[in-house]
Amino acid sequence: MLVGRTIYAIIRAEFPDVVAVGGPTLGADPMLSAVSLTSMLEDHPLQAFIVRKQAKGHGTGAWIEGMANLQAGDKVVVLEDVITSGGSALKAVQRVEEAELEVMGVIVLVDRLEGGREAIEAAGYRLVALFDRGDFPVSPKKE
Repeated sequence: MLVGRTIYAIIRAEFPDVVAVGGPTLGADPMLSAVSLTSMLEDHPLQAFIVRKQAKGHGTGAWIEGMANLQAGDKVVVLEDVITSGGSALKAVQRVEEAELEVMGVIVLVDRLEGGREAIEAAGYRLVALFDRGDFPVSPKKE
């Protein structure tokens, strides 16, 4: 609930034209569900979609589930749970853009501070992280 409300508030403030949220399955699934539900409760519904790791092996062969609710040119935000190098998020962004959606930015729960922000920003996208690795206490190693 808190993740959904927080990300929804960021979207409304920073990306007001966005009509949908999505991201790579499985990490983003609970996040986008929480944001979509929150948006419905706030009377400003955002659609949700998931980006597969591999194209569906049968039927349409789709990379993205949830496109029936979207149109070419729709503005979206890509969600990710944790970002390290940025590779997974950038692959999702690529698939989303191939589906003719406009990616306005990427929102992550935790930035591990291992180059992901730089990779995403170098590719031309804005990254918003709720937390970074420095926000969490480090446990001493047990000998």
